[in-house]
Amino acid sequence: MVKIGYTMMTEQAGPKDLVEHVVHAERVGFDFSVTSDHYFPWLDVQGHAPHAWTVLGAAARATSTIPLMTYVTCPTMRYHPAIVAQQAATLQLLSDGRFRLGLGSGENLNEHVVGGGWPAVDVRQEMLAEAVEIIRALFAGGYVDHHGAHYDVESAKLWDLPEWPPPIGIAVSGEQSCALAGRSADLVIATEPDAELLAGFDRHGGAGKPRVGQLPVCWDPDRDAAIRRAHEQFRWFGGGWKVNSELPGTAGFAGATRFVRPEDVAEAIPCGNDVDTFVEAVRPFVEAGFTEVALIQVGGDTQHEFLDWARDRLLPALRGL
Repeated sequence: MVKIGYTMMTEQAGPKDLVEHVVHAERVGFDFSVTSDHYFPWLDVQGHAPHAWTVLGAAARATSTIPLMTYVTCPTMRYHPAIVAQQAATLQLLSDGRFRLGLGSGENLNEHVVGGGWPAVDVRQEMLAEAVEIIRALFAGGYVDHHGAHYDVESAKLWDLPEWPPPIGIAVSGEQSCALAGRSADLVIATEPDAELLAGFDRHGGAGKPRVGQLPVCWDPDRDAAIRRAHEQFRWFGGGWKVNSELPGTAGFAGATRFVRPEDVAEAIPCGNDVDTFVEAVRPFVEAGFTEVALIQVGGDTQHEFLDWARDRLLPALRGL
């Protein structure tokens, strides 16, 4: 049975609301939760981007059973990998072992803020591979010295280590990232129900490991209102990874999506309150081989109503997949 997760989307709600949302998600029966890690929203109208790790620390203490996960953190520019290792170890302790560290090569949207430029995709993958190596070494305990192609670590040690380090997930979008994930990850992450990505992960050593997908949805009793909201806040989603990783700011996403129509968004994102429509949107992930799917409810001010509806209608229907 596929596990159904809830997304704390930092681009569309403030820190206190995000914690309240995941507490509610735990209460209504979601199997796990994931959290985006952004410095910018995708579009100005979303209006938020609190510090994800601070939110996660609060969520870890406000909840008791729901697993937590970054979806995803880029450990290469905005954060040095040694700092990511420290954050993840601390969060694993705060959550009593409920945390998984999701990693990816990042987006220009968030990483440009430190002024390091935006490397080519091959370089970004090299940086991610080296970052994972550093994080694994620090999770193992003891002092770490590292002098690599992209990072230096000078006599670093994590002084507060959990008994079991967080499992590491790596986001994939093509063969190169699938190879890295297969070699280095405990689970794989993808935002498209693409069976070829999972096959690539398996070819490089990922067979039998969890695979986590994500799907935006826009619940509302008024389907037209749901479509308007999804178009207003989530029309960037259809750009695909090759576009979304490259644009440097919200103005770029607004410009790139200016010709996207509401009906285009409604074809890609289930909108309204018809349970069958939502179930059919999740089904391709299940058929592709995903073991977990995290839902994003579009609209920061609609989360509690969505969660109550999910408890009563959606989650029971999805348990049958």
